[in-house]
Amino acid sequence: MANLKSLAKDTAIYGLSSIVARFVNYLLVPIQTSKFASTGGEYGIITNVYAYVAILIMLLTFGMETTFFRFMNKEGMNREKVYSTVLRMVGTVGLVTSVIVVLFCRQIAELLGYGNHPEYVVVMYITVALDAFTAIAFAYLRCEHRPIKFASLKIANIGLNIVLNLIYFFGLPMLHLNPFGIYGENFHYDVVWVFYINLFCSMFNLVFLHKELRGINHGFDKKMCRQMWSYAWPILVMGIAGQLNQSLSQIMFPKVYPGDNALSELGIYGACIKIAMIMMMITQAFRFAYEPFVFSKVKDKDSKEVYAQTMKYYIIFTLLAFLVVMAYLDVLKYLIGESYWSGLRVVPIVMAAEIIFGIFFNLSFWYKLTDRTIWGAYFSGIGAVVLFVINLLLIPRFSYMACAWAGFVAYSISMLLSYFIGQKYFPIRYPLRDILLYTVVAGILFAAMMLPVENMWIRLAFRSVLLLLFVGFIFRKEHLGPMLAKLPVVGRFFR
Repeated sequence: MANLKSLAKDTAIYGLSSIVARFVNYLLVPIQTSKFASTGGEYGIITNVYAYVAILIMLLTFGMETTFFRFMNKEGMNREKVYSTVLRMVGTVGLVTSVIVVLFCRQIAELLGYGNHPEYVVVMYITVALDAFTAIAFAYLRCEHRPIKFASLKIANIGLNIVLNLIYFFGLPMLHLNPFGIYGENFHYDVVWVFYINLFCSMFNLVFLHKELRGINHGFDKKMCRQMWSYAWPILVMGIAGQLNQSLSQIMFPKVYPGDNALSELGIYGACIKIAMIMMMITQAFRFAYEPFVFSKVKDKDSKEVYAQTMKYYIIFTLLAFLVVMAYLDVLKYLIGESYWSGLRVVPIVMAAEIIFGIFFNLSFWYKLTDRTIWGAYFSGIGAVVLFVINLLLIPRFSYMACAWAGFVAYSISMLLSYFIGQKYFPIRYPLRDILLYTVVAGILFAAMMLPVENMWIRLAFRSVLLLLFVGFIFRKEHLGPMLAKLPVVGRFFR
């Protein structure tokens, strides 16, 4: 129980920073969707480019975050040398590839469909290279259990992004200022400045992590480098395949969807899945805390029991988050421009897919702890193939709804494969009966929330009651009342 409390504490800090940062980041959605109408396709460009960015960050970190945690907790390893070696590996790859991209930016832009805008390629690649380098410093903060600095920098970075967006979209036009001709004629907004703002924010992280980045001075171990690469390359393949499950739809869509409004349709999908990304916040917060936790607790006698209980509580919490979003979707939809509301039907599908992805991540530790990381590549690769086939066949007919269902199916297949094969190599007795019960109850309540109620206020009240029923069910099933009764102030309500 002490282990779970420690994990809960770190997850709460990472989660709070992630939720605050994402919530603030959500402000970008109404800002950008209000200035870039869905019919213009500009937000579709942003969605498409960031899909490539998500793949690039996997390539440029090439599994070194997980590898870093593994080697930092190995007996006999020089922790300073581990950190320095990883920093040098990631930094060198980022620097060399950035030079190549700058030299061949026009050819790459043509290949991606942005031949008239090679600056998109240059700015975003350098941004990703910086992010990959600082990702190792952030991993170091996690490994050293310094969630406060981690959280502070993440929130400050997003806040800076928001401020610069507000200045670009509102501040300078209101003052009729056009420095360096950034707007062109008639104050026309250009998506490239969204990318420039991201580059500036990445440089901000680089500056404020300078103390941690000094760890690069502790030398480079060639033998350790080879060992790390042997461990990391399957994770790289797994990471790319896994990220393809999240980004491939946005990459494929403009190339597969017929007609001239592909970017407009993609923009609608990209804006609406921002609402569903609350589940990604939870999964990300859980991952930040859980990854170092797992590797540090592997030798404990009760480790498997802890992993099983963690899975159950993760599923309970994500199902609750799913119902919260569904209950108040009528309010949350105002985070995006009204012209994008036609795509809100993808939200429950994408959120369910993110829950399944979180379960898949939770299951993934059996092959990381047993050094069978190649299995992760197999599972994610199969999922990516399924995603590609579904998108290729169904996007022309069903537009972005095909993207949502493709992700759901792909994650489900990867999750099931990991569970059944993992039980052979690293058996864990998960509380499947409880998990199934919570899932069924949440499914019934979700179906009830979708019943047609014309008046919005009555609809919100009805859904709130259903949500409270699920909370009450959790309290009763998990016997949380006595535990909460021990808390100061609020505890008297549970006595």
